[in-house]
Amino acid sequence: MQQKIDQVVDVLQKARRDFPQACFASSLGAEDMVLTDLIDKHGLDIEIFSLDTGRLPEETYNLMQAVSERYSTPMKVYFPDSAAVENYVAQNGVNGFYGGIASRKACCFVRKVEPLRRALSGKGSWVTGLRRAQAVTRVNLEVSSFDADFGLQKFNPLLDWSHKDVWAYIRNNDVPYNKLHDEFYPSLGCAPCTRSVTPGEDIRAGRWWWEDPENKECGLHASKSSQVAHGFGVSASSDALKRRVQTFLEKS
Repeated sequence: MQQKIDQVVDVLQKARRDFPQACFASSLGAEDMVLTDLIDKHGLDIEIFSLDTGRLPEETYNLMQAVSERYSTPMKVYFPDSAAVENYVAQNGVNGFYGGIASRKACCFVRKVEPLRRALSGKGSWVTGLRRAQAVTRVNLEVSSFDADFGLQKFNPLLDWSHKDVWAYIRNNDVPYNKLHDEFYPSLGCAPCTRSVTPGEDIRAGRWWWEDPENKECGLHASKSSQVAHGFGVSASSDALKRRVQTFLEKS
């Protein structure tokens, strides 16, 4: 296990050393808590941030607070553009994401992709907690590769870790974690788009459970440039963003 930990630290150090302004996007899942602990423990100059979609579970907010109290490394929180959210709700309804893949991905764009673009603006590298075993959409990922959608180097230090590896680290190092994991929520997202899984189900089965596994990404980690993420600038005024979201909804 120590060898795996050392390898992760090496990748984190490379992200910081070779690409100025390294950052780590945390969704506050189990994998992300491992990386948060390692970044803080080793004093790595890597910015940590998270996205508050406005629809996160209470348990996620509780963990967000616990992280700020436990670690000296601050975690910045980004929020979606309010005008874009209002426009989406006006067009689709507050729970319009249940209506189909296009409307769900449009919601993910407004609440996740656009805030992520702002968070990554000016950064040189982007660290994530992705693992190959998490989903069929992630089996071909690499530990380090250039992300053309966001225009920067992307690092996945835990790519080859197993579910057991992640939880062994959390237990052995007393790392805080989202209490929904104890209620059979292996993968966490927005509250209305996440449910618990039953024994034997895939760990991503609780995410957007009404969709096929091949579609279960929100646009943050698309392996290829996608319609959801492609073509939107890193930053935009509220009016410009509103027009871009409207255009996306019309095309969908």
